[in-house]
Amino acid sequence: MRDVQKVSNGITEGVIWKQILLFFFPILFGTLFLTLYNTVDAIIVGQFLGKEALAAVSGGTSTLTNLIIGFFNGMASGATVVISQFYGAKDEDKVKKSLHTAIALSLFFGLVISIFGYLLTNPMLRLMATPDDIFPLASTYLHIYFIGALGLVVYNMASGALRAFGDSKHPLWFLVIGALLNIVLDIVFIAILNLGVKGAALATVISQAVSAVTTLVFLGTRKGIEKMEVKKMATMDPIILKKMLAIGLPGGIQSVMYNISNMIIQTNVNSFGTDTAAAWASYNKLDAVFWMIVNAFGVSITTFVGQNYGAGKIKRAKKGVIECLGMTLITSLLLATLYIKFGRYGFMLFTNDGSVIEIGMKILLTIAPVFIVYVPIEVLSGALRGAGRTLVPTLFTVFGICGVRIIWLSTPWGRASIERVMLSYAISWTLVTLLFFIYYFSSDVYGEKTQNSSL
Repeated sequence: MRDVQKVSNGITEGVIWKQILLFFFPILFGTLFLTLYNTVDAIIVGQFLGKEALAAVSGGTSTLTNLIIGFFNGMASGATVVISQFYGAKDEDKVKKSLHTAIALSLFFGLVISIFGYLLTNPMLRLMATPDDIFPLASTYLHIYFIGALGLVVYNMASGALRAFGDSKHPLWFLVIGALLNIVLDIVFIAILNLGVKGAALATVISQAVSAVTTLVFLGTRKGIEKMEVKKMATMDPIILKKMLAIGLPGGIQSVMYNISNMIIQTNVNSFGTDTAAAWASYNKLDAVFWMIVNAFGVSITTFVGQNYGAGKIKRAKKGVIECLGMTLITSLLLATLYIKFGRYGFMLFTNDGSVIEIGMKILLTIAPVFIVYVPIEVLSGALRGAGRTLVPTLFTVFGICGVRIIWLSTPWGRASIERVMLSYAISWTLVTLLFFIYYFSSDVYGEKTQNSSL
């Protein structure tokens, strides 16, 4: 049996910032390849099929998939936290039960997403005021995407379990396999077979399925408490399931509220026409690099806090949060500078349309300078999730981000131009960052264990 103490040492002992970065980089590169799934679609679709297809594949469709799948991924984060806490505490029986409960939960979630995503595709596209020249293409893409959504959900849950064990490297390799396959299939289905947006959707679905299968097979080859047994894949422990849902449900609601506010923004973007929709779609692909990095820090600190919290090392968990926050702030400043100086060349990857590029630069120059304001939201909410506290971050999101954006965009002044629509990000981020700072640094978020903590 694999020694639990040995596996967890990398996170619960050693130089903190080094351990966070060792965990962070595989997650970062893994997220990069996950981003490639959609980015390669956008580049090939934009160059071969035109701006209408680009807006269909990367605009409102991304918002809708993030809404539905994001909810279940938020729920899945509860499973990752539970596994990491049991793993840090070296509770072998509960680690095994939580692993199989998580996999069973992902199979159930994947089927639910396929059914409801397929049925809700057209009503949600209409609700977002999708332009008529984009609607049929977006509908086709999403119907295929949701039919094959099981692969994405299962991969996210299985890779989350591996990260809870302290392994962030193998999920990277499984994503590399899927991303490379996605590139090849995009070229074959779109450039050679002329399948249009159907080809883009099929390439994404197939590559995600391959990543899911390879991850499950790997879990089946692990030793000791990290091993997944096929005969137990459909079994759930009711007590552990309840704990996972208690932690994950607020995270799922938080994701939904984020994406509802993004849907409202998408609706306002669509009202400015196809050029603006295409510019927003292109910006989202460039913007994905920023989110990829801050989310990787967020996932890293969640697992770091989860294992150290489970091991009773609260001072170490707190110090890790501060160091992670500093690294993320520095990174966001560097990214914002690069976006502002070289953003125009980034838009040229997706389109040669001058009007689309100019609108895209207006969007970029409104949002990129305030990237740094968002950073504490990601890091501090990740730390709170690791400690099992998800209700307060959810409330901050619902009222501070979604509420503010909805109020802002309900006014004629707030939606008068694309720049004013984008200002809703800066205003809501500023408010919620202040709330997170006040709550995290003035409350005993780690509970009674603080009294017995150690480095």
